[in-house]
Amino acid sequence: MSDREVVNLFLHFTVNPKPRVEYIDRPRCCLRGKECSINRFQQVESRWGYSGTSDRIRFTVNRRISIVGFGLYGSIHGPTDYQVNIQIIESDKNQALGQNDSGFSCDGSPNTFRVMFKEPIEIMPNVSYTACATVKGPDSHYGTKGLKKIIHESPTGAKTCFLFFSSPGNNNGTSVEDGQIPEIIFHT
Repeated sequence: MSDREVVNLFLHFTVNPKPRVEYIDRPRCCLRGKECSINRFQQVESRWGYSGTSDRIRFTVNRRISIVGFGLYGSIHGPTDYQVNIQIIESDKNQALGQNDSGFSCDGSPNTFRVMFKEPIEIMPNVSYTACATVKGPDSHYGTKGLKKIIHESPTGAKTCFLFFSSPGNNNGTSVEDGQIPEIIFHT
């Protein structure tokens, strides 16, 4: 940076009214509060396969949230790397609101492994969305005894209610009852 750019940057953060700057001055992210997550399965089993078809689950929420990522199951064969594309689609419009081509490393345990979006995705109340994950890699763990309704209560007492529905079409077998995409990571 030149001396003039450093001075302008300093003035931007210290004086009002703010001088014009040569860069975008809006915040990159407006997330507040604590990161939260819900897990829709009560039990974990072995041997979920991948053939290039997306695992999908539809959901609605009762209040505005921002989804920042998913927790996904990893390999039953020990430490493994996966490639994955994650998406959130507004179901009724069939419009992708956000996606990320990413990857994750797992350790062979039945734990979930985080895959994050590049930017938070705003989710509005009472609108149907589809969570999608297209996973490339060996057989993994999967969830069973899925919950149709999950209520997350924040430390402040605010309640976020998730309702899950099976997505029409080929979902690689994922449904409300069992499959992949066990965890949704979000901010309220």
